[in-house]
Amino acid sequence: MRRREATERVTAQNGRELDLQHYFPYRLARLAEQVSLAIAEVYSERFALTRQEWRVLAILGARREIATKEIGPSTTLDKMQVSRAVQGLQARGIASRKHHPDDRRELIVSLTPAGRALYRKIVPLALARETELLGVLTPEEAKVLDRAMHKLSEALS
Repeated sequence: MRRREATERVTAQNGRELDLQHYFPYRLARLAEQVSLAIAEVYSERFALTRQEWRVLAILGARREIATKEIGPSTTLDKMQVSRAVQGLQARGIASRKHHPDDRRELIVSLTPAGRALYRKIVPLALARETELLGVLTPEEAKVLDRAMHKLSEALS
């Protein structure tokens, strides 16, 4: 009698087994984490920002002000992560909060002048890092990747 393997093999009806190294969601999640960490090298130590704070800063830099409830869907951060990031940015004078004029329960967040200055410092560095990361692809591969990401995003929306 054979010993059972430590991991159970489960197959789909078509006989295909789950191999994480070739499983698209797993590979995409790992790649997203690797890219996020590579971009974080630009701002984490030099500007003492967490990844969550950078995501909020990036959203605020692109918009004049935003309701806190709108930040999460734009950044893939949950409510608690958004709250902590906004508090951290506010504590350092990078962002400010005010109550929404029509709904005092809702907070509106915006960058302070210091926050705008910080955003203007980080963006060129982040874009340069993005160019460096995409530099391993040919221009055609970069276009194909962009189209594929857009297509998948649309299909999941």
